[in-house]
Amino acid sequence: MALDGIKVVEFAGLAPGPFAGLVLAHNGASVIRIDRPSSTTRDLLCAGKRSIALDMKTASGLRVAKELIAKADVVIDPFRPGVLEKLGLGPEAFHSSDKREGLNDRLIFARLAGNGHDINYIALSGVLSMLPGTTDKPAFPLNLIADFAGGGLLCANGILLALLERGRSGRGQVVNVDMVSGSRYVSSFPLLNAVSGSWGPRGTNLLDGDAPFYDVYTCSDGKWMSIGCLEPQFFAQFISKFNGVMKSSGKQGSWSPSQSTQITKEDWPKLRKYLEEGFRTQPRDFWTEVFHGTDACAVPVLSPTEAAQFYGLHPMPHPELSRTPPSHLRDEITTLDPGKHTADILKELGLSEEKMRQLAIDGALGKEAQALKLPKSKL
Repeated sequence: MALDGIKVVEFAGLAPGPFAGLVLAHNGASVIRIDRPSSTTRDLLCAGKRSIALDMKTASGLRVAKELIAKADVVIDPFRPGVLEKLGLGPEAFHSSDKREGLNDRLIFARLAGNGHDINYIALSGVLSMLPGTTDKPAFPLNLIADFAGGGLLCANGILLALLERGRSGRGQVVNVDMVSGSRYVSSFPLLNAVSGSWGPRGTNLLDGDAPFYDVYTCSDGKWMSIGCLEPQFFAQFISKFNGVMKSSGKQGSWSPSQSTQITKEDWPKLRKYLEEGFRTQPRDFWTEVFHGTDACAVPVLSPTEAAQFYGLHPMPHPELSRTPPSHLRDEITTLDPGKHTADILKELGLSEEKMRQLAIDGALGKEAQALKLPKSKL
């Protein structure tokens, strides 16, 4: 795989950090997650990772974390600015300066920053105000834009760019990912259109709910169909098929749209009502069959369970590389128990049983020290 041999240290966090680590793990990187002892965080973005539990409030736990990072290629920092600096684990502890030699000048230090949560980031980015919703307020798309697209995915992209540059310079660097800026970057198309004046108020544009031929419709069984026939040739196929169903069922009514209706905006309210009433006459799977194999750009809205039947339980790593494809790691859905690999990771660092025992005595490993099978009298 493309990242075989790359060592990553990921401090346990939520959403963007784990996703960045998952992207790297899927492509062959060895990812070690540092958890707090007795952590209860439930992270599903853990395929291919290992976990060590360390209490970095202890001097010995902090030393182990520092040694892990000193031997790593990448560290993923999900904390507020300054947290790792206070622990002596910031970039300056590993990169050389005019005054001192660094512990790991090849280290790529990836930092994710944001004050709040996804909904706050996209609110500040200008993107949330443009999203569809009700007439009263816009709706937010789960936490996909800031946490995952503008956060985790751009973080992984920044790490890959830094690895590529390191191949030329031999030096690491800091990758700064601000999730407000990241949200703006992945939303470049609507934002640039907005500032150029070619995007109207929310709900008046082709892609934000104004066009009846780019929307979601409810069927008779309560399920939904999506249509996105923006191009005239696709709309022509869609409306021809739709009118055919309405005519054969005797429910076409006194008015029916033609291909030219798409460019006659004053007819859009009538078209929307026609489609709403029409889709409600049949169940979703009926409409799926009507449009299957056509260029009408009309497809069913699948539930997560339905989509898993087609694509598998786990989302497939993407993109695919022809010679060095990513690992699919498509096992059952599991979480990674904090500290599950503590003993193995410590051994790989070269620690003797006596030193591991001392870590347990110091409290650096928390309750996870029991996994080392150390004598209770020593704990």
